[in-house]
Amino acid sequence: MAGTIALPLQDFIASLDNTTLPKILQVCSGVYFQGSVYEISGSEVCFSTGDLIKVIRIELQSVSCEDISNNEKFELPINHTGLFKVIPEEMPYSSVEEMLSLRPVGLESCLPFTFTSHSKMTFGPLTLGAGTVLTVLTIERHQGEEDQVRCHVKGQQEAAAEVLIPLKFHGEFYECESEECFTLQDIMSSPFLRSRRFHFINTTKYERPLILSPVYQVQAIMSLRKNVLRFPSSLEVDVVDVTDICKDVNFVTPLSLTEVMSQPDESFPVVVEILEAPETRSMFKCDWLPKLNKTEHLVLHKKGTTAMVLLSSLKSRKTSQYFLVSQQYGGKFRRRPREFNSVYELYVASTQAPDLKVSVTRNCEEVEEEGLPALSVGEQLQVVGCTRMELPCESSKEQKQSIETLLCHRLQEQDDDDDEEEVNEGSEKEEVLLPLYMQGHFVEALGDKKKYRLNDLGKEFSLPLDVKVVSRDTELETDPLFGFALRIEGAMLEPTIQASFPHRPDHCFEIPTQYLSMSVSFTKDPLPWPQDQPPKCYIERVTEVTDAFFYEFRKRGNSDETPPPRPPKRDLSSLKVTKKTSKAAKKSSKSKKSKHQPGSIPTEELSNLTLNDKRRPPAPPPPDNLNDEPPPIAPRKPDANMPKGKALPNTYVKIQQSQTKVPLCDVPADVESDHDYEIVDDSLVSMVKTAQENAMFY
Repeated sequence: MAGTIALPLQDFIASLDNTTLPKILQVCSGVYFQGSVYEISGSEVCFSTGDLIKVIRIELQSVSCEDISNNEKFELPINHTGLFKVIPEEMPYSSVEEMLSLRPVGLESCLPFTFTSHSKMTFGPLTLGAGTVLTVLTIERHQGEEDQVRCHVKGQQEAAAEVLIPLKFHGEFYECESEECFTLQDIMSSPFLRSRRFHFINTTKYERPLILSPVYQVQAIMSLRKNVLRFPSSLEVDVVDVTDICKDVNFVTPLSLTEVMSQPDESFPVVVEILEAPETRSMFKCDWLPKLNKTEHLVLHKKGTTAMVLLSSLKSRKTSQYFLVSQQYGGKFRRRPREFNSVYELYVASTQAPDLKVSVTRNCEEVEEEGLPALSVGEQLQVVGCTRMELPCESSKEQKQSIETLLCHRLQEQDDDDDEEEVNEGSEKEEVLLPLYMQGHFVEALGDKKKYRLNDLGKEFSLPLDVKVVSRDTELETDPLFGFALRIEGAMLEPTIQASFPHRPDHCFEIPTQYLSMSVSFTKDPLPWPQDQPPKCYIERVTEVTDAFFYEFRKRGNSDETPPPRPPKRDLSSLKVTKKTSKAAKKSSKSKKSKHQPGSIPTEELSNLTLNDKRRPPAPPPPDNLNDEPPPIAPRKPDANMPKGKALPNTYVKIQQSQTKVPLCDVPADVESDHDYEIVDDSLVSMVKTAQENAMFY
């Protein structure tokens, strides 16, 4: 930095224009707020001594106004509509040329200009006295002659005249206040006007002198900054222009993966350095992700858009797995029947696959008041479409309710082809109405044994779709999908970057840019293969992802999915009628169920099979030889803390005594009784009672 001059950033930026950029500045000193970190419009800017800043653009944003009398500062927008007047300088000028040189560029457009002379002036026969006011009208230039200014002179009694004064005429001249007004745009566009003092016109608040300074928004590049840096030129930082010294300095510009996608195709292939590793590793489960560390290098082969599908393992597996698979995957699939746990799921699937056939996998009891039909295991249904039905009313006062239902045909299973033809000709298909809110268990009836490729499945069938991988992709070293029962959740067009590591440039993988956050910088390192001989790339087509990726995919794709309908609300006034008819409904439903299940338990026997049966056998009779006298009571241990006095009688013992005074021994035994009781020994009864009473005292 030898031989260079440090300037405040404000002054240096004000002396520039966009035609002279870029400029490389070095920070040499400054006043730092909050520990050398500036918070500017939400962006963090940090300047340290020795930092290099490459200024690429400046844009005028506002004007800083400083009141000279009290050093107060405020800012005005550049489109401020107020007007300003120049405050005349108190210093004298030695010549007319010196005085006019401080006028704005394009003097003719800023005329007239007024000044006075402190001494008398003589031009041939014409003499002007001291204090004469002269107004410059034009500048006259003639080739081979001295430049002159034509001035207007106002004499006594409103007399007026014009005089020619040479530009180099010497004397003691003072500038007069002009009636000329300027806008902020006019002042900021002229370096000469920016050096003058101004005051507002037509206001009383700002009659004091002001110094106006432009405030620019500076756009610059700093090494290892993610984005183009934007900061105001009013920062109190001293800088040095080192453009000539640092011409060959390479400013590292970090790029996100989204910014890499915006680079031209001619930029690839290229070797990049990882400046910031992926923020999270929860989206992908693959061998290349842990290797994306800081300072590592990658070869970016090309960018593009890849057609992918998201596969998930079925719920029958202990642990769920998810795979992001390219549609170029070479394995073959076979369709698997889907399972549905509600009529609404059946309805959604039928909208995507007409003439859907399913089998019932769990019995459903009929509930007439809610419109639920009886279904048995093994019954086959063919979905027709959605319709409406009215629920039966329990009373004439109750208003009928209309609900959405799924119309299905119950298919008859026939062993003989001839019988089947007779049934089809002689009888109509039985219709079944299933409310959309009904819970049920169904499985899709499939007769398709064909093998499909992944891209063919997407063309012929709607998603989601249950499949099984029956043949592996022979181009993969290991196929993690072979033998799996999977569900194709959805398809997507994903922007990807094909990349590889320099030590294995032919082993490529595709990085989904929307699901991975990292930053890289382009380098000038040579590509890891001979010039113009790129290797034949092997691309991984299967990437295992986490459940976080799956939920993010579902959140993006199914945000507008409507929930299933709720059951209708029943009229509370009809509860009594419902209770009376519920027994009859249960009997009818159980009788229908018994028809479908011949080996079922009868209703009366099933009601007796309860764990908490209240019909217990009666207790055994007491022994014959019971005395009215109570058993002996063991004495209590004396307590020192208890007050002396007569203790209250034991209420519990009294109650027991009152119960035992009944002469049960005089009751004759019922010889004809069906119960066979065992005679209890008297000594055993006495021992049990003594133990109970002793326990009561302790």
